[in-house]
Amino acid sequence: MAHQIFSKSVRFIEARLSPGGEFGLHLTAGVALLALAMAVLHELAEAVVGQAGITVLDQQVADWFHRHAFEPLTGFMRLVSYLHTGAPMVLMVLALAYYFWRIKARYWMLALLVATPTGAILNVAIKYLIQRPRPVFEQPLVSLLTYSFPSGHTAAATIYWGLLASYLVMVRPEWHARLLAVLLSVGMVLLVALSRMYLGAHYLSDVLAAMAESVAWLAIWITAMSTLRRRREAQQRALAN
Repeated sequence: MAHQIFSKSVRFIEARLSPGGEFGLHLTAGVALLALAMAVLHELAEAVVGQAGITVLDQQVADWFHRHAFEPLTGFMRLVSYLHTGAPMVLMVLALAYYFWRIKARYWMLALLVATPTGAILNVAIKYLIQRPRPVFEQPLVSLLTYSFPSGHTAAATIYWGLLASYLVMVRPEWHARLLAVLLSVGMVLLVALSRMYLGAHYLSDVLAAMAESVAWLAIWITAMSTLRRRREAQQRALAN
């Protein structure tokens, strides 16, 4: 019995690592990433609602950042935060969408233009579902009236930079170029998350939940667009033959 299970597992892995099974590998990875991200988001949401131990850490981290804020770092963090909200974020998305259109990466363009606004709607829905108040300080660096969990800025940054990194990893053959794309994208997301905590707009669990939320959302849309593209290519090959 154990031998049969092992043999099936080996055949499963070989099928996905073969050139013909590349799509199976992408689909499997997408589903696994989605499941992991959703599990993380669920655990964080339950911990926040139930006032678990992470909420104590949240307050400690928020207080530490507030006590140690100073210029010019505060100004820099405000800039980072501003560039990932409202009009600047829309311009960044449109610029990347135009680039995808110019190079005929239409499915990537479609994934970007669908995942970004729907991800924002999802973020707002979760905010109103959890209804967590934002950090409170006597002399706040920012004052916001909306809910805190999860962070909208961090969610938007994760979708944008995550999709860009995914595209570069898929199209660039050089391992160092792929690694650089991933490191830069992760660095940008972490910087945005840090800016939101530094400014006192969000707790640690808010930005972690935003990352998990957007990773799950990206996994759905990138996998969907990859499926659509491969089916379209298969249909074109069938018509050509």
